[in-house]
Amino acid sequence: MKKQYFSAALAATLLFAGFGFTACDDDDDNVAPGTRPTIKFENVVATKNYVQSGSFDAVNPGASTTFTFHAAKGERLMLASMYGYSNDLFFAPENPGIRLFDDSGVPYTGVIADAVKLWDNGTRVNEQPGPDVNHPGVAQAGVVTEVNGTDAEGHSYLPASSLFQVSLSFDAVQSLFTCTITNISEGTANETPFSAGVYVVSNILDDKLVMDEPFFSAGQKSGAELTKLAEEGDVDPLKTLVTSQTGIITTLMSAIVVVYTGDTNPIYTLGEKDAQLGLSALAQRGDPAPLQASLEKVPQVRKIYVIKQTVQPKESMECTYEAAANEKIAFATMFGYSNDWFFANNAELPALTKGDVTSKTVLLDDGTAVSQYPGAGNAQSIFDGTVMPEDEAISVVGDTFPVPSVDQIVKITIY
Repeated sequence: MKKQYFSAALAATLLFAGFGFTACDDDDDNVAPGTRPTIKFENVVATKNYVQSGSFDAVNPGASTTFTFHAAKGERLMLASMYGYSNDLFFAPENPGIRLFDDSGVPYTGVIADAVKLWDNGTRVNEQPGPDVNHPGVAQAGVVTEVNGTDAEGHSYLPASSLFQVSLSFDAVQSLFTCTITNISEGTANETPFSAGVYVVSNILDDKLVMDEPFFSAGQKSGAELTKLAEEGDVDPLKTLVTSQTGIITTLMSAIVVVYTGDTNPIYTLGEKDAQLGLSALAQRGDPAPLQASLEKVPQVRKIYVIKQTVQPKESMECTYEAAANEKIAFATMFGYSNDWFFANNAELPALTKGDVTSKTVLLDDGTAVSQYPGAGNAQSIFDGTVMPEDEAISVVGDTFPVPSVDQIVKITIY
């Protein structure tokens, strides 16, 4: 009769490392000394400040422009556009940007009150705003400050919200916002065109924005890239800068390692629907317990090892397992910033394999939840989202989203 066991020494080691550990034993007596490989899962993804970024068109008085972006609860939208009839003024929200969802994950839509403020870049002496402003104007060595009614030279301005209007609509399935910028300065004392602009949506790690001051810091000198935008309406330098800082990131959410015999991977079968053994719980929430419980009843499964850990970029998790020469291993770990994606081996792995097995690893879509932009999907568990079910076959994640290659996200080594 089967029973569960693990050595006290090994348990102490794993508990000290912060690992959850479960081993499902077998009746086999062929486990030889020295057959205790360790499998290590490393999160090697490069941390990026922004999950998405881009630019939008210039807007003349009375006109509008739109752009779209993905976002989820807790993320913020930052944007910047030049007050065209000025020497170096620009519109932008307060740091860290426009709040997009309330605490319950409900999106803000419609006109966003007081979405932006008017800022002085501090690099040019302000002239009377209007079409006759001399560019570039007289240089100065100031800092970024808010223009609230009047600038440092005493020129008057209406509130930014009376000139620059931001409205949002939201597609819940795609977790996609459409932002409309309308120039409502027409006919006011501060009529002005808006330059083309730049926007970003900040990534989140450990429930915190990776970048909470995307373009500027109030009271500090402006960067060269924002200065080009504020003085000339030139978006290219700032756009190039934020593009280099934009990318999909992820955590790894728990892992399961299965020692088995036979020719069938007990965790999944590519091209077939999820077998409802608990893989969806791992792929959607990083919870390996249901899959573990099901696999304990599968005859060819000899042992099961579970690591319950959230692995941030540049961190790792590992466990040591017992295996014999005639056995194989299968593993899976959740792509944490997804709706139902997981990494798993796509080739048979002898249990006593040694070395880097990343090349034998693939990123898979479990097919049980509608996919959204990784790290910007409001239905994803990392954002306390509610699953939108789907019923599709397990498949390799394609190129719908700009996901880094497997080896740029994870490194899996057996030693």
